[in-house]
Amino acid sequence: MTPARRRTPAPPREDVLAAAMDMIAELGLEKLTMAALGREVGMSSGHLLYYFHSKDELLLRTLEWSEGRLGAERGRLLTRSASARERLDAYVDLYVPYGHRDPHWTLWLEVWNRSQNADEEARERQAAIEGAWHRDLVALVAEGVSRGEFRAVDPDRFAARLRALLDGFSIHVAIGLRGTDRAQILRHVREFLDDSLLADS
Repeated sequence: MTPARRRTPAPPREDVLAAAMDMIAELGLEKLTMAALGREVGMSSGHLLYYFHSKDELLLRTLEWSEGRLGAERGRLLTRSASARERLDAYVDLYVPYGHRDPHWTLWLEVWNRSQNADEEARERQAAIEGAWHRDLVALVAEGVSRGEFRAVDPDRFAARLRALLDGFSIHVAIGLRGTDRAQILRHVREFLDDSLLADS
């Protein structure tokens, strides 16, 4: 009787998502194929499709995994002992991409682009990611207002406008638009925050 062949266990799903993110960082999103990722983690592209069903789902799962890590870092930054303005600057630093082809923003832009044809469940998952950033910002602005550090703005309305500004600038940085490097963008945003939030002396 032929002995049963031992199957190599599939790597944990988190390892697959981490490998996908590493490939985006090192090679760019265009090199992330099911076959290439399968070679990286020792799985067939068929097995990956079994677990993720489509490349769209793989990209969204990878984004959710990356956002989970960013969310933990954001929570750490926003709960530390510092002024509301210092923590707001930390929020902005975390939000804005580090430069052209920032892997997290590269992935975000691709998921946004594909969302035009996404189903309702995928759209809700993307909205959940956006909602976490928004809620944290609203709470921080509300705290700054209540402490008298910031002007009496509506926290939800201000957060929506600030995030729209950050998204626009961040896309410019991520795609490498000439004249929009990270340091310049951070200066623009901090000047906007000074003008919009700091209480009159």
